[in-house]
Amino acid sequence: MNPRGLKNSPCNSGSGALLPYGRQSIDEEDIAAVAAVLRSEWLTTGPIVSRFEEAVAQFCGARSGVAVSSGTAALHTAMYAAGIGPGNEVIVPPITFAATANAVIFQGGTPVFADVQTETLLLDPAAAERAITPRTKAIVAVDYAGQPCDYRELQSICRRHGLVLIADACHSLGASYRGRAVGSLADLTVFSFHPVKHITTGEGGMVLTDCPDFLDRMRAFRNHGITTDHRQRSERGSWFYEMQDLGYNYRITDFQCALGLSQLPKLPDWLARRRALAEQYVRAFADVPFVRPLRLRSGRTHAYHLFAVRIGFAQSGADRNMLFQKMRDLGIGVNVHYIPVHLHPYYQNRWGTAPGLCPVAEAAYEQLLTLPLFPAMTDADVERVAAAVTELIEESGQQLEAVHDSSR
Repeated sequence: MNPRGLKNSPCNSGSGALLPYGRQSIDEEDIAAVAAVLRSEWLTTGPIVSRFEEAVAQFCGARSGVAVSSGTAALHTAMYAAGIGPGNEVIVPPITFAATANAVIFQGGTPVFADVQTETLLLDPAAAERAITPRTKAIVAVDYAGQPCDYRELQSICRRHGLVLIADACHSLGASYRGRAVGSLADLTVFSFHPVKHITTGEGGMVLTDCPDFLDRMRAFRNHGITTDHRQRSERGSWFYEMQDLGYNYRITDFQCALGLSQLPKLPDWLARRRALAEQYVRAFADVPFVRPLRLRSGRTHAYHLFAVRIGFAQSGADRNMLFQKMRDLGIGVNVHYIPVHLHPYYQNRWGTAPGLCPVAEAAYEQLLTLPLFPAMTDADVERVAAAVTELIEESGQQLEAVHDSSR
């Protein structure tokens, strides 16, 4: 079986090449920027780190940022800044990568799962407020796929209950909510610079905030809890340092930040391309009854880190797992984002979570499929992916109808 439009596709050429769901874009300018730092005096804790922090903060309209070694390290650093510790609860949605909840546990806190909204899979503010107890200290808003959460409502909830609002914006660099950029909407905002994200440093992450106390705490935390780094001591001609609190080596290198600095000016064009590709998918599936893209709410611009759809409704016969395998057999690297965190064995065994805790997220998970989307994709790539999904679903429906007819 070979869906129309895929016969001459590079992702079905027989070469074994897979069209991935996401991929970095690296050019000669990026390589030159990294090489220049490799030839310089400072490879880590040097001036390029702070330049990258300042550039991202300015892009997002935040006071400042703290760059670290990964998105997970950034989540952990944000939890530390917020003062999360034993006895504290942090509300998180289940449709996210496990690191969102894991970071709470790293600090000795307890993650509490609140369900998501059906059409967006973003944290449901009403569910979050119902989950608040006297032990709650923070809420984490996850901008799933690149769409900002309802920050106005979440900010209001946090003010009423005296909570810290943390934005897990690892999917939403460059998005906005009611005219304000992601990065300026929460007390702490976390970004990831993994290769499949909007810009990359190879591995890396950052936390943005307007709070000076948070900034000071995070800068020490990424450097073992020490209040000065090697370059600061070198500039002062001093060897002396003190460890004020228990921290980690979450430092990021200057050559990684040089890559990020080189990529950042290209981000607006890449975002525009992601949005154009997403719109092409939406048009392609407009008349396909059993493929439902997630809804974009008004007043928000989407960063489209992922293009996630829900597959299989009513009696379509289109099973997500079947479609996943057949698409990959065709050389199209679809994926699934995510297994609800509370259904992972660790959480069920250690924290007593179980199916039924977040029914909206659990139902969505059975239908979720992530389609390829990254700036280097062509319009023809989207056409081929959409054609494959459509024909496989139509084929499944025909097979189901044939089974029903034979049983009569």
